[in-house]
Amino acid sequence: MCGGGDAVTHDRRNPEAAIAEAAKTFSNWGRWGDDDRLGTLNFLDEGKRRQGAALVRRGVSFSLAQQFNMDGPQRGWRRRTNPVHTMLDTGADAALGTQGMPHGIGGADDVVAMPLQCSTQWDGLGHIFDHGKAWNGRPAELTVTSDGDLVTGIEHMASQIAGRGVLLDVGRVVGTDGELPDGFAITEEHLQATAADHGVTVERGDIVLVRTGQLARVRRGGWGEYAGGPAPGLSFTTAGWLHRSEIAAIATDTWGFEVRPNEFDDAFQPLHQVVIPNMGLLIGEMWDLEELARDCAEDGVHEFWLAAPPLPITGAVGSPVNPIAVK
Repeated sequence: MCGGGDAVTHDRRNPEAAIAEAAKTFSNWGRWGDDDRLGTLNFLDEGKRRQGAALVRRGVSFSLAQQFNMDGPQRGWRRRTNPVHTMLDTGADAALGTQGMPHGIGGADDVVAMPLQCSTQWDGLGHIFDHGKAWNGRPAELTVTSDGDLVTGIEHMASQIAGRGVLLDVGRVVGTDGELPDGFAITEEHLQATAADHGVTVERGDIVLVRTGQLARVRRGGWGEYAGGPAPGLSFTTAGWLHRSEIAAIATDTWGFEVRPNEFDDAFQPLHQVVIPNMGLLIGEMWDLEELARDCAEDGVHEFWLAAPPLPITGAVGSPVNPIAVK
C-alpha cells in the first residue's frame, strides 16, 4: 500500500485494477491546461534553477552517461540495437590526399546509427500509452504517428531540464556492499530512509536520481540480462510518493526504472503505464551514477546542479542524454 493517505490496492493477481486505480488517483491530466507538453517539468521553474545553480561550490563535474558504443547492453528487444559508429573520412584519407582539399588541410567525419533509447536516455511523454491514451488524455493514434510525436515530441523539453539534482543512493543505504539484488522493490519507506541518511530533502521541482548499484554489478560480471531482465527498481507502490512529492523527473541506473520482475503475476512495466501517460512524469534510465555516488558518499553532499537536456530531435519519444552534475 502507498503511504501518506494516497493508498491504492495492490493485488498482484489483478494488475488491471491496480493500474486503473493508480492512474485515476495520481492523474495530472488538465493540471497545466489542455495544451500542455511538459508534464511534471512544469514544477521545474526559474526559482528552482536558481536554487540548483547556487549549489555549485567546488566546481567538480560528473558525466552521468554510459558510453554509446557497439559493446553496450542491448540484445535486440523491440529491435533495439547498440550504436553503430562509422567513419566517413579518416586520417588515412587525409594523408593519402584523397579528400580533394586545398593547401594540405584534411579532416575526419563520422556518423552514428542507433535507437534513441539504447543507452543513457530520457523517456519522452509520448513513449507509453494507457488504454490508447497519451499524456493529458490525448488519443494515442493522433499524438504519435509514423511522422513521430506530433504533440509532445522530446524537442519541447530541450531547454527545460536543468535544476537541483538529488541523489538517493538506495544501494548504499539499504543494500549489501552498496548494491541491491535483482528483483528488489524500492518502496517509499526505502526512499525516505535513504534521504534521511543522506541528510537531504526531496523538494518540489527536483530531478531525483536513484542508484541501485546494478550497473556496478553488471560491469563486473558482464551485461547479461541488464537490458530487459531482472533488476532492482521502484515499487509500483511508490506511485503515490512520485505524485505527492511533485518532483520534475526521476532517473535510475537500471534499464527499466521499476523493479523487474514486476510486482504482478502477469504484467509489463505497470508503473510506466501510470506515471508517463497519466502523471506526466519524465523518466530517465541507464544513467551511470557510480562516480557521482562515490563523491557524494565522501563529502556527504547529495544535492547538486544538474543539467540533462535531451537532443531536440523533432517528434522523438525518447532521447540520448549526457547528464552533467556539478558540485
